[in-house]
Parts: sequence; structure tokens; C-alpha cells
Amino acid sequence: MKNALGLSFLAALAAALCGAPAQAQQAPMTFFVTSVGKGNGADLGGLEGADAHCLALAKAAGSTLTNWRAYLSTTLPGGDAGVNARDRIGNGPWYNAKGVMVAKNVDDLHSDAVNLTKQTALTEKGDTVSGRGDAVNMHDILTGSDPSGRFSTAGGDTTCGNWTKSGDGSAIVGHHDRLGLKDTWHMRSWNSSHGSRGCSQEQLKSSGGAGLLYCFATN
Repeated sequence: MKNALGLSFLAALAAALCGAPAQAQQAPMTFFVTSVGKGNGADLGGLEGADAHCLALAKAAGSTLTNWRAYLSTTLPGGDAGVNARDRIGNGPWYNAKGVMVAKNVDDLHSDAVNLTKQTALTEKGDTVSGRGDAVNMHDILTGSDPSGRFSTAGGDTTCGNWTKSGDGSAIVGHHDRLGLKDTWHMRSWNSSHGSRGCSQEQLKSSGGAGLLYCFATN
């Protein structure tokens, strides 16, 4: 018994002297779904107001990062090029509040390999967001984007007036839980499922939304 104890002590000592690998540190949060919207439907105060909302929630949750951006696209009148959500969020990789990687880079984020599900698309507090099948469905996340993360060329209002409307209009939303009325590609899309019924808080709520956003920390 003494010999066994001695060998265990020597093994532990050798590991300490040789610099045994320390437990890997969790990656800092660089992605989340907002736990709340701004409260005025899709009127977010434009991109600037949306970014500020991401930053405020991240800071309240203890994040020291300041480079937060909302995953939102915009359009310009007359068919001119708008802002692409994919161009606003840096290069990745991105991790949720539990340290789980959701995407390695922008291409990965917009591929079938993206690790975005109800279990990984967590809020800044590390909580899951209710989705289809829950008592309250909030799976419609505002994006104004096509499947590749670019501004939509579908015509009509797809961004609730570039995130300044809280009445008439529409915005493209994605489903964070990857579920919908039908098992189709669009219903499984995290960023481009369908247009909202309107831009007010009540209209967003009526189709399964709450004015929530995806937030990413840029590099």
C-alpha cells in the first residue's frame, strides 16, 4: 500500500513538474440572441440603434467586448445596393454564452454545417429562447436578409423601413429553432424563413416573434 501511495505521489509530482495541461478555458461569448427586443416592434432606431441594443445587453451580461453588431441587412431606394448582414459581423469564429461554437467563419455560418439550433442559439444570459411548440413562440428573429446573409432583392419592404417602422410594412425573419409550419428549407432557415405580418410589436408577436435579434462580436 505504501509503495502504491508513493508511486501515486511521484506520478502527481512528475506531472506538476512537467507542466500538465490546464483545463481549457471557455471561449468568450461572441454570439447571442437578444433576450428582449427594443419594445417598439421592428423600429430599432436603424442599424445604429440595433447595434447599441446588442452592446447594452452584452454589457449587462458581463461581456467586456464592445464591438457588437446586429445581424441585419438594409436596402436603398431605387434598387441601389444595401447593407449586407454578413458584412457587418466580422470573420468569426463565434461562440455562444456556454462556449459552444456556432460557426467557424462567415461561409460556415451560411452553410448547412452551421451549428445554430434552439439548443445553441442562446441569449446573452445563456438561456434558450422559446420556439415552436412552447407556450409562447418567439422563434421569428429579425434579419431582413436572404439565405446568404445579403439584403433581399425580392421587392417590397423586407426591413420594416430599414428598421425604423413600427406599423405597416414587413421584415424578413429567420427561425432560431429551425422549425416551422412545414418541414421545408425556408422553415428550417435560421436567417430567411418568411416575411413578418407587420412591423409593430403586436404584429410581430402574432406570427411568432418578439422583435429579437442575432448579435455578433466582430474581430
